[in-house]
Amino acid sequence: MKFDNSFDVSLPPEQAWSVLMDVERIAPCMPGAALTEMIDDKTFKGTVSVRLGPVALTFEGEASFEEIDDATYTATVKAQGRDPKGRGGANATVTFYLEPNDSRSKVLIKTDLTLSGSVAQYGRGVGMIQSVASQLIGQFAKALEVEIVSNKGEPEAQTALADTSESPMEPAPGSKEKTTTEIREISGFSLFFAALKNWLRGLSDR
Repeated sequence: MKFDNSFDVSLPPEQAWSVLMDVERIAPCMPGAALTEMIDDKTFKGTVSVRLGPVALTFEGEASFEEIDDATYTATVKAQGRDPKGRGGANATVTFYLEPNDSRSKVLIKTDLTLSGSVAQYGRGVGMIQSVASQLIGQFAKALEVEIVSNKGEPEAQTALADTSESPMEPAPGSKEKTTTEIREISGFSLFFAALKNWLRGLSDR
């Protein structure tokens, strides 16, 4: 299955590219992901946990940069993972590239995903998979923005994060600003129902 996503980064392309190429820096920003080993500067191992419908899955695998073009800010990553419980696996080819957006950057992502085994049954709905992916990328974009802001030493800019993308989890009234760690702690059920809502909305718009 193929689908597209995008998000904004509050840096110009040359700076945003440098951040996105730093796997060890951005890995903690991805909800449910953990970097376990850097094999070399282009290959790494990790785990990814995600909920497809009522089923929570964890994939253990390896990913590598197949192509990197610094001149056009384009890269292709190939990844493969297996569920340790033997429920199947996933293979993905992800191409992303940056476009200037005023003083910011827009990151455009093209994903070609193949699921195998019983995992393929859990995720047989393309609309559901795409909705879950959109929710995860929205969470990643917010966490990445916190990371960028914290490295700039501008904590006051964190108040702008609420406008970055819609999140399936809303902060309680009077709560403190979210940290990167807090953003990563996604409620599986809230993510599932947010994805379901988006999918049903898409059906009603047809």
